Amino acid sequence: MRIAALDFLGVNVTPKTNWCFVLLRLEDGRTGIGEVTLADHEALLAVEVARLSAELKGLDASARNRLARLLPHAPAGLVAHAVISGLEQALWDVAGQEAGRPIHAMLGGALRDSVPLYANINRGAAPRTPVGFAEAAKRAVAAGFRAVKLAPFEPMVWEDAANPTQRAAYTEGLARIAAVRDAVGSAIDVKVDAHWRFSPGGAAALIRDVAPFNLFWLECPGAEANHAAITRLRGMANDRGMRLAGAETLSGLGAYRRIIEAGCYDVLMPDIKYAGGHEEIRRIAALAQTAGIEIAPHNPTGPICHAHSVHLCATLPNLLPLEVQFGETERFFTMIHGHDLRFQQGSACLPQAPGLGVALDEAGARLSPWQPMAQPWLDPRLG
Repeated sequence: MRIAALDFLGVNVTPKTNWCFVLLRLEDGRTGIGEVTLADHEALLAVEVARLSAELKGLDASARNRLARLLPHAPAGLVAHAVISGLEQALWDVAGQEAGRPIHAMLGGALRDSVPLYANINRGAAPRTPVGFAEAAKRAVAAGFRAVKLAPFEPMVWEDAANPTQRAAYTEGLARIAAVRDAVGSAIDVKVDAHWRFSPGGAAALIRDVAPFNLFWLECPGAEANHAAITRLRGMANDRGMRLAGAETLSGLGAYRRIIEAGCYDVLMPDIKYAGGHEEIRRIAALAQTAGIEIAPHNPTGPICHAHSVHLCATLPNLLPLEVQFGETERFFTMIHGHDLRFQQGSACLPQAPGLGVALDEAGARLSPWQPMAQPWLDPRLG
């Protein structure tokens, strides 16, 4: 299993969304695939993939521990971590193809026959009014999902709190949550992603104001590095019957160890595109389990991230439902062939074919190359 090249493929799928992939080419003609989507960093991803490809050429693809080692101090930061994570995914794909076994079997075997999902309705909500979010939530419930998530507080940024428009944005965000809760009823879990928009004091007020909506969790209320503040917020949320969730852009076990030991979150959300891949997330999940912390991987992007996440989640004992982007684009299902990724009443069936079980329609994907976005999807002051 000698490596011929590592290729980058960026694809534009909506006016606001690019998906990015790495394709590990073997000298025998086989290809393994991973996803590396990182919004607004497509050009940097392409350069990092090209750099790594030159280093990998001719090496043995079975040497995964050496080839896909995540270095926390990588000079290229999250870009480098995304590419290494994508390479690790692709190496598992070709290893499974070589062994004739699906990735979840290679990881020690599935603990469940299917993976529960929750619907991220954020990008499928149009118009972005309370009614628009409510209708998106109702579509998800009609499709069989028992939990939905929205990110209702755009365009808030806590640094702009003195601007009167921020109060209006906050009020609108609360109205969106209220509309979704009313639309889905009490039997459906509602999750809210705050995208780090709040200061510690603002997040405390937010927890007070959302408590009547009986949220399953509040996600990423404030800056990830402020462990003391996040831990206090977790206590406030727990006192009101909701979990605190976060840590979707961290990489490596060491980064997660610090927030586990600090007691920051009830739910960790490692992303297979950034955290280091399958094995690193399994280590993170095992450490989290010793502290009674649940795992709900971040998975709001393309079909390859989703397929890898399904294999991974099948093996995690402390799993909560896996995120999926609901209602953004039909290309989530049509850009791949092999195992059918369509959601089955709010769950994902496990692929049984060797390796990942799906492959990209490369020719079709290349018809819509990635496009620079006029504005970043998230204010760069956040995160």
